[in-house]
Amino acid sequence: MTKETLIKKTVTVLSQLPKDRLKEVSDFAEYILQKYDEEVLQNGMHKLVQEADTFHFLEEEEEFYSPKDLKEKY
Repeated sequence: MTKETLIKKTVTVLSQLPKDRLKEVSDFAEYILQKYDEEVLQNGMHKLVQEADTFHFLEEEEEFYSPKDLKEKY
């Protein structure tokens, strides 16, 4: 089903709903859109952080201590 067909079908169904139910559907659609926007924003920030070299030094962190440095072993 194409997007346009789905929109037309939804509009037809919405036009048959009483006003209070229509408000409920509208609120839910706004909630879904807000969640989608947050997800897109979150994914964009995640991608920027992954591509940035800001914390690249953490990947190459040298080990300062080894098991040989332990005075007592438990």
